[in-house]
Amino acid sequence: MKYTIFKKLGILAVVFAVFAACSSDDESEIDIVATSEDIVITSTNSTGTAEGDTDNTGADEDDLVENATFGNTVQIVFSNTSATITNPVPDDVVITQDGADVTINSSISEVAYEVSGTTTDGMLKIYSDKKFKLSLTDLSITNTDGPAINIQSSKTIFVILEGTSSLTDASSYSNIPDDEDAKATFFSEGQLVFCGSGALNVAGNYKHGITSDDYVRVISGTITVTEAASDAIHTNDYIIVDGGTLNLTASSDGMDCEEGYIIINDGTFNINAVDDGIVASYDIDDEEEPDDSITPNVTINGGDFVINTSEGEGIEAKGIMTINDGTINISAYDDGLNAIGNLYINGGDIYVYSTLNDAIDSNAGITITGGTTIAISVRTDEPDGSFDTDDNLFKITGGTILGLALNTSFPTVSESTQNSVIFDGVSSNTLLNIQSEDGTEALTYQVPYSVNTIIYSNAKLETGKTYKIYTGGSVSSGTEVNGLYTSGTYSGGTYLGDSFTINSTVTQIGGDLGPTGEPGEGGQR
Repeated sequence: MKYTIFKKLGILAVVFAVFAACSSDDESEIDIVATSEDIVITSTNSTGTAEGDTDNTGADEDDLVENATFGNTVQIVFSNTSATITNPVPDDVVITQDGADVTINSSISEVAYEVSGTTTDGMLKIYSDKKFKLSLTDLSITNTDGPAINIQSSKTIFVILEGTSSLTDASSYSNIPDDEDAKATFFSEGQLVFCGSGALNVAGNYKHGITSDDYVRVISGTITVTEAASDAIHTNDYIIVDGGTLNLTASSDGMDCEEGYIIINDGTFNINAVDDGIVASYDIDDEEEPDDSITPNVTINGGDFVINTSEGEGIEAKGIMTINDGTINISAYDDGLNAIGNLYINGGDIYVYSTLNDAIDSNAGITITGGTTIAISVRTDEPDGSFDTDDNLFKITGGTILGLALNTSFPTVSESTQNSVIFDGVSSNTLLNIQSEDGTEALTYQVPYSVNTIIYSNAKLETGKTYKIYTGGSVSSGTEVNGLYTSGTYSGGTYLGDSFTINSTVTQIGGDLGPTGEPGEGGQR
């Protein structure tokens, strides 16, 4: 074991130094501490072959409003306790009013509804068996006994956001027919496709903020759910986000797809949830047979995410999770990233922090081929790790991986092609530096928390080279993200004798493995 050899050599050196000191005329103490010379910090990130769901964007020409035509326009302008309606096709689009409660029954296609104005006690309800367009222009609806917008149609609804609109529902619903579903401020039986350059603010007092019993797609616009008694956005079949901004606050989940998948291609996400931030949540009782047609996967192709959870997980997939790109910042009570199936990271800049569980957890296996992933779990009274694979595959072929926790899973030597090292943690707020004997920088990182175990993997760790670990010192003219430096000059660190030589894909010189973790065959310990 190389670490043991280095330690023994260090002891011999101390003995020799003490002997030499006793032989000298002066009896001054000998200091064996070494300090680092100036070391240039570089940015290196290799990429392996991407795995998992690598090219699924959920693209569908039918979800583009520009591919649809709408020849009939109905205008509805709310004004306090009433509404003014302009309807050119009254025989085919039948509209009834009860104060500001507006109900529409449409039997024709190609209808565009333009809705604006303000009511503090009203609602809009639409029955239709054809797809239609619903433009919301500076609209404000508060309903005191039900949803603000209730779409009883199983077809596609193109929701065009213009200006700033606000929807608020009641804390309890009444007068809902027994054969109808209504469980959100903005509810639809059919598909909801949001686009436009405007904004929509939603307050969900009864249950969810926005719900489709089919799917929700967000192409553009700003959607803010200021509060939701349950989920901010809830669907049955799937959720796809291509762009826009989603600001979601929820007493349960930020985004929840109950029996399907989630694909995020782009967009900006600010999610504060009590339970999970984003979840494909398909779950059945033990006595039920699973539906093999349901794929509760989460695929992230891009986007900018800030997710905070107070009781749940950051992003969860009951199936497979694939992250191809994006900037993801998660602070979670439970697991930061969790997949029941395999979890793939092919790219992106990912920072995951867990208070009470694993940072990144898969019940089937973790594969990392690219990107930068920092995974931190700070719990110390339970065996939670930075990476947890339940003793399954932990494959590293590229990227930058930095894990800090009580323990970690051991990378699979037979499958990994990029070198990794596992070593003892250091105290919080300590500047950590790893450099080769010839003075080439391999890692410079400001450690934010005191942890027991650190795992690090990067192409800078070269086979056959010996590396030394320094602490303290400083960085001048440096650039860092989440504590990881990618440029600058490191100097003044203290070397106390910790070093290692890369003779295997995985080198362990300290730290702990997970509760069932064992090193893969051929790993160096």
